[in-house]
Amino acid sequence: MANKVLSLGASFPDFNKKAVVSIEKGKEFYDLSYEEIKNSGKWMVMFWWPKDFTFVCPTEIAEFNKHNADFADRDAVLVGASTDSEFVHVAWRRDHEDLRGLQFPMLADTSKSLAEELGILEENEKVAYRATFIVDPQGIVRWVSMYDLNVGRNVKEVLRVLDALQTDELCPCNWQKGEATINA
Repeated sequence: MANKVLSLGASFPDFNKKAVVSIEKGKEFYDLSYEEIKNSGKWMVMFWWPKDFTFVCPTEIAEFNKHNADFADRDAVLVGASTDSEFVHVAWRRDHEDLRGLQFPMLADTSKSLAEELGILEENEKVAYRATFIVDPQGIVRWVSMYDLNVGRNVKEVLRVLDALQTDELCPCNWQKGEATINA
């Protein structure tokens, strides 16, 4: 039986994991903690992919990277994650042209403990589902989405939801930043 996915209103769990932040020799790795992100006072958008060196995953990672400045403009820290090791992450970044210039950390959850705590660990292969969490500056999960292993997500929808959450108002279906919210 699958784990229960961490849901809306829950506190995002603390973590301290190795992350790949560069492909430059000697500067590849960084110990990233959730405490550090929380202390920044920013939102966090954490997105998970199943495995490095696959086909759908780099399309998503590259798309998130294209929009890194959009997340930064919204006071959000972007973190990518999988259950692969930091060594596999750095090898993949060096090997894949679209991943060499990533501007956000690639978290290595080699123990699978964070993926398990989040309830996003696939039962058979023990890899993370394509899950995305938007967490507010107080550490509360405000949005969760999960996709089947073979379907890529829509980064513009993640930005749209982040925009809507940050209005702290009622946002109608298909609402876009700049449009009127609902006055109830």
